[in-house]
Amino acid sequence: MRNRLVASVFAVLAFLALASSSVSQTADKASSSAGKSNSEKFDPHNLSGVWDTQHPGGFKPGSYTFFGTIPPMTPWGQAQFQATRPSIGPRAVPDSTDPVYPTKLGVPGCFPPGVPRIYLHALPMEILQVSGRLFMRFELDHNLREIWIDGRSHPKDLNASYMGNAIGKWEGDTLVVDTIGFNDKTWLDREGRRHSEDLHLIERLRRVNAHVLQDGLTIIDPKTFTKPWTTQITFELRPEWEILEHTCADNGNFDNVLKLQGQGK
Repeated sequence: MRNRLVASVFAVLAFLALASSSVSQTADKASSSAGKSNSEKFDPHNLSGVWDTQHPGGFKPGSYTFFGTIPPMTPWGQAQFQATRPSIGPRAVPDSTDPVYPTKLGVPGCFPPGVPRIYLHALPMEILQVSGRLFMRFELDHNLREIWIDGRSHPKDLNASYMGNAIGKWEGDTLVVDTIGFNDKTWLDREGRRHSEDLHLIERLRRVNAHVLQDGLTIIDPKTFTKPWTTQITFELRPEWEILEHTCADNGNFDNVLKLQGQGK
């Protein structure tokens, strides 16, 4: 289990800089061994477990967008992008209005990041599978994503939401997830690229071996981009980890809340 004070944002740094001296570090090092992973038996249709994007083959601490080439934006998309004020990346400003983690005093935050942006945050997710459904349980504010894999189609009367409506089907050993029905309140990444309610996300989840899960993403939004945006995410299994309590609102100064209420510690 991870030390609560040492977030997974630092896991890759510890992995590269320090020799493995604890049980958890030894487990992480072993799970990164390609030889061991390739020799272990696994069920490709079982995606259950706690998965991490922060590792030598994945995102690095402070990653603000996805790998690969970002397609050109439409005039509307470019105007929306220029209006955002992110807190990290080359466009970072000290008075960010990021809807998840703003830095400008008085700006509300802690709104759900939605998908695919939530994958960029340096906190793990747990996949839970039950009959006909797959759940992604994110440590970040305990956001929950539900993916129906029982053969149903998208409802015709969708209510726009942060996570959208997701349905999936198996194509061989790959779970293809189709998500529509998003609201337009989230950013696609942490650099401030917005999207419209026409966003359509297609994911191809495939367990490469016992310890690696790949997610090939195709982001389609004709109002924002001139062509689809394709990228890939690599998750690493963390069998010694569990999802810990994380409350985004705790990023605020709770002492100030007490003062406003006329209370103290």
